[in-house]
Amino acid sequence: MTLSDTPGVHHVSAIGGDPQRNAEFYVAGLGLRPLVRTVNFEDKFTHHLYYGDDAGRPGSVVTFFASPGQQAGRTGRPGIRSFLLAVPDGTLSYWADRLETHGADVDEPQTRFGERVLPVRDPDGTHVELVADGDHGIPVQSGPVPEGRAIRGVRGISLHSRSPYVTASLLDTFGFELADETPDAVRYRVDRRGSTVDILKDDAPFGREGAGSIHHVAFSVDSEAQLHEWHDLLRERDFDVSRVKDRHFFHSLYVRDPGGILFELATERPGLGVSPGDDAPADTLRLPPWLEADREMLASQLPPLSMPDWRR
Repeated sequence: MTLSDTPGVHHVSAIGGDPQRNAEFYVAGLGLRPLVRTVNFEDKFTHHLYYGDDAGRPGSVVTFFASPGQQAGRTGRPGIRSFLLAVPDGTLSYWADRLETHGADVDEPQTRFGERVLPVRDPDGTHVELVADGDHGIPVQSGPVPEGRAIRGVRGISLHSRSPYVTASLLDTFGFELADETPDAVRYRVDRRGSTVDILKDDAPFGREGAGSIHHVAFSVDSEAQLHEWHDLLRERDFDVSRVKDRHFFHSLYVRDPGGILFELATERPGLGVSPGDDAPADTLRLPPWLEADREMLASQLPPLSMPDWRR
């Protein structure tokens, strides 16, 4: 693998409101496995919740910074408008009925780039799109959704950029290739994980970060050493790039392009330290070593959360 290639989406991170409502929707509604309950390392009184498939494979993971005090966000430019979850062909009507009963606003299915897509907004207004892609990934196992209808992983994102050509150039640097174009969007794709990024062309209003907004998308790299190479390359190209950070479950760095989109590069760690045999890993608050001394204080001040039973 050359430096200019990434395997595709590692995870997507969004901002949620009430953590209990968030968990009920993504676990009981979408059938994702609760993998990790930790805190936002930049705001340690906010839950950081990780959901994914049964093994926590990179490419299946969606995370939320969830706090009841979050102001409502607003989708717009610049920012990530939606994340796409792959589901089997022929299951969109099942998902529309299921998610309406779990508090989602569900729109009529649409056709984009020749694919059937079901637009959904979760209880905080986060734009989630279910795309019929029977070839993508492997299903969530043993959860509340039958295997033949279960989510196959994170297929990609759509975004609004202030500078679409600059964002496209960074995607090209990451190894994405131009795949298709319509009057509404330009699609970039990377083959190794089948991940897609759609740069939308409509003139969206200015967005606002808050509950219901999508904070960033992360792409995978194979090692921490590669992260340092990426850091140097991105700095040479005058991108606004962070240092390499220890995120406890992986290492990563962040780059915000001139179009205003925040990307993360994160190392592959299958399972995020969780195995399929762990009964209820997110029932326990997991903290990095540097916060362990504050465990009792953090546990007492975090909003209450009773994680739904994923296996029911």
